[in-house]
Amino acid sequence: MIEHLSLIQGQYPILVLVMALTFGLLVGSFLNVVILRLPVMLDRQWTNQAHEILGHETDTDEEPFNLVFPNSHCPQCKTGIRAWQNIPLVSYLVLRGKCASCGISIPLRYPMVELATGILTVVVIYTFGLTIPGLFACAFTWALIALSVIDFDTKLLPDDITLPFLWLGLSVNLFGVFVSFHSAFIGACAGYLSLWSIYQVFRVVTGKEGMGYGDFKLLALLGAWLGWQPLLLVVILSSFAGVIGAGVLILLGRGRSNPIPFGPYLAIAGWVTLIWGDTLMNWYFGILGAN
Repeated sequence: MIEHLSLIQGQYPILVLVMALTFGLLVGSFLNVVILRLPVMLDRQWTNQAHEILGHETDTDEEPFNLVFPNSHCPQCKTGIRAWQNIPLVSYLVLRGKCASCGISIPLRYPMVELATGILTVVVIYTFGLTIPGLFACAFTWALIALSVIDFDTKLLPDDITLPFLWLGLSVNLFGVFVSFHSAFIGACAGYLSLWSIYQVFRVVTGKEGMGYGDFKLLALLGAWLGWQPLLLVVILSSFAGVIGAGVLILLGRGRSNPIPFGPYLAIAGWVTLIWGDTLMNWYFGILGAN
């Protein structure tokens, strides 16, 4: 089947990229649901667990809330969103960024996530093709998008995404899809332990926590997919991206005392390394050799 897909891409490359963009937009619409609802689901889960530990009664009449129920609706007027109003990107443009019922503005975040997912999916398919690595690279990309936005909003990197994709990376590389299993296993271990060690040293020296355990797991996830060799590149790129991002946020009015999540920058660096890691490393070592 994969051979047939590759043949189709060879004959109709533009059509394949258009299909990748369309499918990416659809996935981006679903990611908006995950980004919005998963933190609420986790908060409810943790609250119920706390009540059970403390021996308090839980609200058994609470309506189900998950990725499927309730149906998508306007948060202001509670009107259900119809199918034609939920077409990725297109509906936002047709509705001019406003709810069809009450006229409240629809956050620009939603079409931006859809568009970003669509474009990054196109880049992945253009790079890897309609192949097994290409399909897994798409899944890797979508997970990083969801984790980035959730972390930016809530400073959480949910285990519900991080851990399954860490294990998926190890499983994929058991067959050497991206790197050898040996490299992937060391990458997962090194990714976690490196940031964990920095965290411990920083806490001893300053008495403060510089990052969360979710960041350790995210770098372990990246190591499981990319191997241990590019981890230093990931850390360097994420540090540069973090400095630039922090500067922009401060200029936009975000207080210096307000913690800035590191997860989005790790995710950006990991994705860049997946797509252009070899090129960047060859360029870097080429400069060293020239000097």
